[in-house]
Amino acid sequence: MQIFTYAPPSVPWLDIRYRDRDILVINKPSGLLSNPGRAENTYDCALTRLLQRYPETILVHRLDCATSGIMVFALNKKAESNIKTQFQNRMSKKTYIAEVRGLLSQDQGVIELAMKADKTQPPLQEIAPDGKASKTYYKVLERRENSTLVELKPVTGRTHQLRLHMLAIGHPILGDDFYGDKEVIAASNRLRLHAMSLSISHPFSGKEITFKSSHPF
Repeated sequence: MQIFTYAPPSVPWLDIRYRDRDILVINKPSGLLSNPGRAENTYDCALTRLLQRYPETILVHRLDCATSGIMVFALNKKAESNIKTQFQNRMSKKTYIAEVRGLLSQDQGVIELAMKADKTQPPLQEIAPDGKASKTYYKVLERRENSTLVELKPVTGRTHQLRLHMLAIGHPILGDDFYGDKEVIAASNRLRLHAMSLSISHPFSGKEITFKSSHPF
């Protein structure tokens, strides 16, 4: 694992995809934290950038710093409670796109491997029988020369779930400087993981809405 150095991208400063009285949706770039960390230099993040323009913004979920893609924020307390409940009860639908090392033999499958925090190497996670249940569906989209483009649909939302699940089946995500070896890290200047779509029930109307962002891979 490489030492984390934070250099948030300034372009685009904010890529807002949707806003109404209850929610706000952005396309987060890779390299930008979702919310501030403990260190002073991590203050600049998606949340603090939004707060400068929309002071009522409330964080309801996170994407890893290195992961790009769709994020939704609440703009009032009722919307916050509603959306958090959807995430907790696994009512939301998330689709990610990843480019992984090697060629997957199966066109699709499911990974069910329990996970827990690796107390010896925070913030890393590890596969462990006594961990929390974790489940990911995958489907091959394209086999390339030495890599595979896959669609990932997590049922659970554990920290680093997609990174760890793909690593566990022998196909780490390219550019993963947390779990990848030197070859994986050198393969890309960023983690090749993108939150392509998110479906939730609108907190006011109850109607299912889907937000999408094309993957850059």
